[in-house]
Amino acid sequence: MAAKIDRQKVQDSFHRQANDYDCHAVVQCRVVEKVVGMLQAQQLAPARLLDIGAGTGRLLGRVTELYPEASAVGADLAPGMCRAAAENLAGKRVEMVNADAENLPFAPESFDLVLSTSTYQWLSSLDQAFSEASRVLVPGGLFCFALFGERTLFELRDSYRSALSGASDRSHSFFSRSEVEEALERVGFAGATVTSELEVEMHPDVPELLRSLKRIGAGTTAPVAANGLSERRIMLDMMAAYRSDFGREDGIPATYEVIYGVARKAK
Repeated sequence: MAAKIDRQKVQDSFHRQANDYDCHAVVQCRVVEKVVGMLQAQQLAPARLLDIGAGTGRLLGRVTELYPEASAVGADLAPGMCRAAAENLAGKRVEMVNADAENLPFAPESFDLVLSTSTYQWLSSLDQAFSEASRVLVPGGLFCFALFGERTLFELRDSYRSALSGASDRSHSFFSRSEVEEALERVGFAGATVTSELEVEMHPDVPELLRSLKRIGAGTTAPVAANGLSERRIMLDMMAAYRSDFGREDGIPATYEVIYGVARKAK
């Protein structure tokens, strides 16, 4: 189960990094392409679609090519992301809305297709967001999403915990595949297919990994270094443990577990 999350901190972080996000979000971009492939396999022809957590509009740009006749809407919690997406998608039939995944400002049964990538891991619970996705879908409408699962950044979290020696663990936790499946079932999605894949990024060292996470607005996934000597020592011990336990000749790996889901709202 994911820990309690400061949504304002997440919003502010992604707002600040909107302009640089696409330059550094390597795994997230691969996830977008995987979701596009999943959609192509469905052979859809949606008239209205929604991307929840649209970010800079990368997925929206791809699906408007896939469904050129569709009316598309993107929703994102971070105003900076909404502005970046609007600029990136200028000239396309896309409307951007500053909105929360857990409280969507749309009428029931507004969309034939609801999408989301790399967003739901920022929630404390999946039920409300999945319920909102179901509410705005027409009966029989498709829900297709991807989020980061429990194995994400396990190297960083394991190294941090080994350095804590009983101190409070402030690292981010992620949902498991079974938690995703159970949440879909609880809110009434039918025939859900949920899979997971591992993606690995290589970084020269741990400080560069932490900088990379900050550049994509995901600094809240990492432990925060405070000014106190004891916390600085924990961070140094964490980096040493990471190098010792996971280091390779070409640097240190950072693993992401990507959970993909496809489900339909009951007719």
